[in-house]
Amino acid sequence: MAVGYFIRKYIAEAKINSAEESAKKIVEDAENKAESIKREALVEAKEEILKLKNEAEKELRERRNELQRSERRLIQKEEGIDKKIEAIEKKEEAITKKQNEISQIHEKVNELYSQQIAELERISSLTTEEAKEFLLNKVKDEIRHDAAIMIKEIETQAKEEAQKRAKEIISYAIQKCAVDQVAETTVSVVALPNDEMKGRIIGREGRNIRALETLTGVDLIIDDTPEAVILSGFDPVRRQVAKIALEKLILDGRIHPARIEEMVEKAQKEVESIIRDEGEKATFDTGIHGLHGDLIKYLGKLYYRTSYGQNVLHHSIEVAHLAGAMAAELGVDVKLTKRAGLLHDIGKSVDQETEGPHALLGAELAKKYGESFEVVNAIASHHNDVEPQTVEAILVQAADAVSAARPGARRETLEAYIKRLEKLEEIANSFSGVEKSYAIQAGREIRIMVKPEDVDDLGVLEIARNIAKKVEDELEYPGQIKVNVIRETRATEYAK
Repeated sequence: MAVGYFIRKYIAEAKINSAEESAKKIVEDAENKAESIKREALVEAKEEILKLKNEAEKELRERRNELQRSERRLIQKEEGIDKKIEAIEKKEEAITKKQNEISQIHEKVNELYSQQIAELERISSLTTEEAKEFLLNKVKDEIRHDAAIMIKEIETQAKEEAQKRAKEIISYAIQKCAVDQVAETTVSVVALPNDEMKGRIIGREGRNIRALETLTGVDLIIDDTPEAVILSGFDPVRRQVAKIALEKLILDGRIHPARIEEMVEKAQKEVESIIRDEGEKATFDTGIHGLHGDLIKYLGKLYYRTSYGQNVLHHSIEVAHLAGAMAAELGVDVKLTKRAGLLHDIGKSVDQETEGPHALLGAELAKKYGESFEVVNAIASHHNDVEPQTVEAILVQAADAVSAARPGARRETLEAYIKRLEKLEEIANSFSGVEKSYAIQAGREIRIMVKPEDVDDLGVLEIARNIAKKVEDELEYPGQIKVNVIRETRATEYAK
């Protein structure tokens, strides 16, 4: 055990010594390696420092060179500016010298001008302001006088030319349009072969006449008039249906409710056919194409409508021809004008079924069936319900007035006509401030002249409104009456 102990101790010491030697060797190697790394790091750091130093020196040299170049440029610019300043100073000296010369000349001119003014004032015995005022007033008076004469001459000439041209156009249009005098009646009369037929028309206990009146909507007047039956109804188409049906019944001889119903149905178809034929004939006579079928139907209905005895369809055809002739003379659209003239009273075919002025009703119909704005406006404005927007609309308005106002166009007793015109003038003259009044356009317009010193511009509106209201209350008249109040101020001078 002792030997083993010493052997283990020896071995342990040997291992310890060996380990210490190894540790020393490792430490020495580490120190050597660290020293080597340190030297390498120092070398690299020195190289990096040298490199940065070189770069800084290079950048510094470049900046120094750039500063030198900038400095040279600034010096050159300063030299250029100095030269320009010197040139400007020379120019200023020259300008100052010229200004002095101009001032001396201006003083001399002012002195001469003052001398001239003083001499003129001495000669004319007027100051400058008085002379200016005198000359200006004289020139103004002369110009105003000449302008007034020129304006008056131009206005007179224009009015004369316009009136002459308008008369020529209307006369030419009337000459081209050949029309008949009114010969139509507003009541339908059916002739009977004998008076016994009246009893058969009445029937047992009046059943025949009741059936006929019920089916047609027309009143039958059977009185003491020999061999005649009068048909009365507000609708001319229904009246015509009743007339045709009654004539067929009289020819057939068999009069009873069933036969009456059959004949009324046939008469309605016949009247519808006549209406379409008349509408197509009107479009053919006027050369108007492309109308909607319903418009042609409404146009044909006017064949059975009269206004003061004037057949409305014939009146529409006449207006179309008159308006077309005037349009041709003025060089505007003839086809459009004739189309509007033919359709201008189309509203009268429905005005008994719908409330409203026939002009506006006709415009709605035309618009509904695809007519152009110009045609619609001409229809709506031909009685001034709306403002006319085109020349064609004004021509239709004029043609309508010519057709309705011409001698023989409408049947009205002379006494009633004259009485209505006198009443219109009497109503207008009853208002204070009215100087004189004239009923024109066959009683469709009353033109009133007021005293300008008694009635101002606002008073004109009030008088027109009051006269229109009084005419509506006291007179019965067809269509509408235009109340036109005129306030005119005139100045008259005489050259002596």
